[in-house]
Amino acid sequence: MAGPVWKNIYRLSDEQIASLDEAEDKMEMMDINGAEKILLEMLEADSRCVPVLNNLAHMNGRYLSDFEKAVEYYDKVLEIEPDNAWARDERRRYQRYLTYD
Repeated sequence: MAGPVWKNIYRLSDEQIASLDEAEDKMEMMDINGAEKILLEMLEADSRCVPVLNNLAHMNGRYLSDFEKAVEYYDKVLEIEPDNAWARDERRRYQRYLTYD
């Protein structure tokens, strides 16, 4: 089957899709530095790309335990898409780990 099996609602280019796939593969293989490099380059090219922001948030929360950074990325997603339930739920999960003075 050619192309993504999901609906490309963000109108990502084939290159963006391939880069996201590569970053996700690197995360799964625990090459976090490689995944981060790809995602940050993509973010530099498009600072409002929701899939990139979601992946960065996920990576920071799950793989790096940088819950504050994960929440920051999910906040950015929710600025762009206030109704994004997945980002809202994930942000809430990581906010529980933050301590506020």
